[in-house]
Amino acid sequence: MGTTEHAKQWVAVTVLVFRGDRILAMKRAAAASAGAGVWEGVSGRVEPGEDPLAAARREVIEESGLSVSLLPRPVDTYAARRNQDPMTVLVFRAAYDGGIVTLSHEHDDYRWCTVDEFNELGAPPRLVRAARTADELGDPIP
Repeated sequence: MGTTEHAKQWVAVTVLVFRGDRILAMKRAAAASAGAGVWEGVSGRVEPGEDPLAAARREVIEESGLSVSLLPRPVDTYAARRNQDPMTVLVFRAAYDGGIVTLSHEHDDYRWCTVDEFNELGAPPRLVRAARTADELGDPIP
């Protein structure tokens, strides 16, 4: 068997925050290192050794400042790319508990929209599909 060179593999989380029938759509800043201008949920990389659910909680606070309740298991997991590197994305559903959206430097706009409007904004198709699944699940039980 020959030697195989392994590419860097990113692991990321995306949190779809729902407030009633509305989802929090975040627009990646024009200066973002990846995905500039793309509408998404709250997202970020899982740090080495970090539990993905803990990463999801951390990213919600860092990127939106909101208080949420998270479903403990992902609603979807899929392969994607971050620039040229392979990436695995774990998508979590969260219910808005309170707070006012405070954008980090990673996003320059946000909207509360329906899943159909999220799709119309041009969110990645697989993420829209995950949002439809998450919408059907309803809010986490406290």
